[in-house]
Amino acid sequence: MMEKKYDKINGDYNQIPFGKNDVNKDPFIEFSKWLDEAISLKIKEPTAMVLSTVGNNNQPSSRIVLLKEIKDDNFIFYTNYDSKKGHQISENHFGSLLFYWSELEKQVRIEGRIEKASQEISEEYYLSRSAKRRIGAWASPQSQEIPNRKYLEEKQAEFEEKLNGSVPKRPDNWGGYILTPNIIEFWKGRPNRLHDRIEYYLDGSEWKLRRLAP
Repeated sequence: MMEKKYDKINGDYNQIPFGKNDVNKDPFIEFSKWLDEAISLKIKEPTAMVLSTVGNNNQPSSRIVLLKEIKDDNFIFYTNYDSKKGHQISENHFGSLLFYWSELEKQVRIEGRIEKASQEISEEYYLSRSAKRRIGAWASPQSQEIPNRKYLEEKQAEFEEKLNGSVPKRPDNWGGYILTPNIIEFWKGRPNRLHDRIEYYLDGSEWKLRRLAP
């Protein structure tokens, strides 16, 4: 059995101190500041986030998805409802998001409840996608076993030929999800692993702040 250790490859962090007095009282304003910084510095895939869900078997599952919008204090992403994550969300509506920007030595962790977005929200985003991506939502049986890459390419080509340049409607099994958070934690890397962590937590309808040990 292979055995390898990785405890000597980690570098140190050099962020300036970060405390409760350094953040906005509104966690969504603070999050927007952090994300805007990542975008302005042209970090690759700044909206990429780890989405973690848990189904009836209590086994966590994580994958990278893209944040598409923050609306009414909710985080919105899109996927196939018949995917593994879609089934897990239908079984257990609680999940988490994790943003990590290594170049900034920052991460944001978000926990909350996930529900399907309205049909109007899903339709609007679907029609904003490129034609090939709209067709891809039809062609890919997400999370199902397929024989090879060629199968996907042939399905894509079949749909393109069938549609003949027309705009496909949104598949019934594809659309948006909304995560409504009750915890949002901001993390900055600091020397000697004494990282700074500021957590917003929802107390009734009010966001409150606390500092956590690293």
